[in-house]
Amino acid sequence: MTTVLKLGGSVVTEKASPETVDDAALARAAEAVADFDGDLVLVHGGGSFGHHAAAERGVTAESGTRSAADARAIHDAMGRLNAAVLDALHEAGVAALPVRPLSLASRDADGDLSLPTRSVAAMLAEGFVPVLHGDGVVQSGAGVTVTSGDDLVVALAEDGGLDVDRVGLCSTVPGVLDGDGEVIERIERFADAADALGGSDATDVTGGMAAKVEKLLALGAPAHVFGPEGLDAFVAGGSPGTVVRGE
Repeated sequence: MTTVLKLGGSVVTEKASPETVDDAALARAAEAVADFDGDLVLVHGGGSFGHHAAAERGVTAESGTRSAADARAIHDAMGRLNAAVLDALHEAGVAALPVRPLSLASRDADGDLSLPTRSVAAMLAEGFVPVLHGDGVVQSGAGVTVTSGDDLVVALAEDGGLDVDRVGLCSTVPGVLDGDGEVIERIERFADAADALGGSDATDVTGGMAAKVEKLLALGAPAHVFGPEGLDAFVAGGSPGTVVRGE
């Protein structure tokens, strides 16, 4: 069985400062990951790297570009962050290898993501930890659009060949919060948190909590949403933050 863990871009970068890694936070996360025992696939967000590069060029999940230069600029920015993440993981003793979505994934005209995972499965079988990241991907009829780390997590978890039985999303908040700022322990239906989330926004596909919860409810595996302080517990098999599991 396989665990998929996403490290949010705001966890590993200084999101207010373009292309700035939060070295201390990244090192702590890598040390926690090094304690994991089992098959693990990592995904990290764009943080101040991909989001900044995409925003400068007006590229989003819905608005694409046919400029190869723009697509490469976004991809290269994510490559620099991915290299920093891999360096930290290697320093902690994690046998991590990059998996870059631009060369692997694609979207159809409706925006549905296709993510072949044979290379990911092969890496796992050989004892490696695949590391994916938010990126630009080619979309039919739209050029290159942005796919988020959350989208990749969902695609990986839905792939039967990887036997994913557990999903974790580490962000800067301790879980899904209710109207009073308290962590909601369990969500089984969107209605359980709709008031706090302000309803569903189908256009919110790059990290908004409402869209995140809707996607996680559709998975066959339980998902845990937690902050950096919950990472050690998740790695050890615990249930920090909010558990999202559809009925």
